[in-house]
Amino acid sequence: MCWAGRMVLGAFRLLLVLVHTSAACEFGRSPYRATGIVCRMTKPAALLLNQETAQVIQAAFRNAKFPNITGERSMRLLGKVAYGLTNIQVNDLSIEKSEVELKEDNAIHIAIKNVTALFRGTLTYGYAGAWFLKMFHSVDFEIESSIDLQLGIELMCQKEQVVPDASDCYLTFHKLTLHLQGDKQPGWLKQLFTDFISFTLKFVLKREVCKEINVLAQMLTEYIVDLAANFVQDKEIIVDISLASDPVITASYLESHHKGLVLYQNHSSVLSDSVFSPSLLTESRMLYFWLSEHSLSNLASAAFSDGRLLLTLRGEKLQELFETEDSEVQRKAVQMIFQGTSYNDSVAKVWSLTHPQISLQPEGTVVQSLVAVEVSILPAGAEPLVALYMEKEITVTIQASYAEKELILQPVDSRIEIKVFKCTADPSGNDPSIQNFLQNMITVVGIPEVTSSIGSALTSLMNSKRLDLFDIINPEIITREGYVIVQLDFGFPNHLLLRFLDQSL
Repeated sequence: MCWAGRMVLGAFRLLLVLVHTSAACEFGRSPYRATGIVCRMTKPAALLLNQETAQVIQAAFRNAKFPNITGERSMRLLGKVAYGLTNIQVNDLSIEKSEVELKEDNAIHIAIKNVTALFRGTLTYGYAGAWFLKMFHSVDFEIESSIDLQLGIELMCQKEQVVPDASDCYLTFHKLTLHLQGDKQPGWLKQLFTDFISFTLKFVLKREVCKEINVLAQMLTEYIVDLAANFVQDKEIIVDISLASDPVITASYLESHHKGLVLYQNHSSVLSDSVFSPSLLTESRMLYFWLSEHSLSNLASAAFSDGRLLLTLRGEKLQELFETEDSEVQRKAVQMIFQGTSYNDSVAKVWSLTHPQISLQPEGTVVQSLVAVEVSILPAGAEPLVALYMEKEITVTIQASYAEKELILQPVDSRIEIKVFKCTADPSGNDPSIQNFLQNMITVVGIPEVTSSIGSALTSLMNSKRLDLFDIINPEIITREGYVIVQLDFGFPNHLLLRFLDQSL
């Protein structure tokens, strides 16, 4: 791939949040009607990414291969002179500065200033004239260059997919000096070749640079789509992040609107009107994600249908659950329920009997569901004995946070209503001490244990998608009526681009 094509790799990182999966490009008039997920990257993030351009250039040039350049020219007395520049390599690359500007015409304008590079290779030339036999010679050369690159990346519609079009591409050469065999002084050979080789080299570089920029844009788009698609899919549960409307670029941010449909076993959730408005997001943080209550509720329903809302507790975890306090009431209740059986010979299961109902409020995420709890005793060589079975309507308000690469779910309020109660130690259900103990155990330990387990499971899932590789800075999860906002700053994800380069070069 052409060296200058790699040079603008850092610029295309600005498209990381514009995930363009296959989607029709004809949208309705209302850009937010069917939006379930919105992603906004602000100018501070674009500037941060652009500062890292030089580092990415070094990685891109490590294995870069440059095209051979050939040409021919008729000269008086000498006849036709043919030449070829081969084995071209670049050394001593440096960039004075790189600037990025977001335009409201849905374009990203990038200016890379004063790129200096030293090209080395071999010049082979031959000529045949009236007084000369055909002769070919080879000589080593160096080319000192100084180039500016202006690039406008426009978001276009192509093959039912929104893709970046980088055909608006210009190179300005401030310097292109040819040296032969390391000789810095002008000579007849240098004078002979410099002008038309320089002209040809400029033309070839311009052609190859702009062609490779578009190629690179396509490759990065596909790479990003693959990363995003993998992140929002786990086995049969898939989130449809195809575009719900055209991406928006202003002077302050880039923003993309996605459907946010949940697909499970070839069934899809239905589109819902959105409450999104651009005013809901600010511009003080680098990256924002807006998620609708509708999308999160459908995701919870898919998890329920897939049998994921099940928790099994044994041994020490089971002991922690039932020994919430050291009191006579607790010891009596545990003795009656477990009938003297060890925790290691017992198992507790907690699962949701109905689709969880999700409601997003300023206080947090309100989850309502009918939940079953079953405690079984496992006697050696015999069938399990159900010692306790309960069904209860639980409404819990959860606040979420993310710190130290871990999702933390903290219950702040809960209400429990027991619907079904069966206990071998209290067949009639008339012993208030057992029910009171269980009610307190569920509130104090049970709900926090379940929410903690869900948080740990989601953390493991996200880390399996390599989220832990990102440097996420001061993330905030803010719930409002009908939606949640995740806002954060981030460090440059250099590892992803280096991996892309290693795979692509």
